[in-house]
Amino acid sequence: MRRLVTVCACIAVFCALALAESWTGRLVDASCYDQQKSATACDPSASTTSFALVVSGEAYKLDNEGNTKATEALKNRADRSANPDQPAKGAVSAKVTGSKAGDTIKVDSIDVQ
Repeated sequence: MRRLVTVCACIAVFCALALAESWTGRLVDASCYDQQKSATACDPSASTTSFALVVSGEAYKLDNEGNTKATEALKNRADRSANPDQPAKGAVSAKVTGSKAGDTIKVDSIDVQ
């Protein structure tokens, strides 16, 4: 019985991971992007609270948990580690793993480059 439960738990974990997708694109300030409709002038700053990922011209907003993870990832980014309040230098690219629902990504993990 114990072995059956363990096998079922492993299968459930692998199925959940199989459903996760991965996107790589430009991380932008979502509210700026909504107004400008362009990623060019919408680099995230220390005051950014909502983010979007622009992939091949399509913008996907991050969910609340994803916004929190993006904020932390930006603070820990190598070029901002000494002073996290300084603005990002140039475009910020990110790899986001999660699941998509409409135009929103439910973020499992985010890696900011």
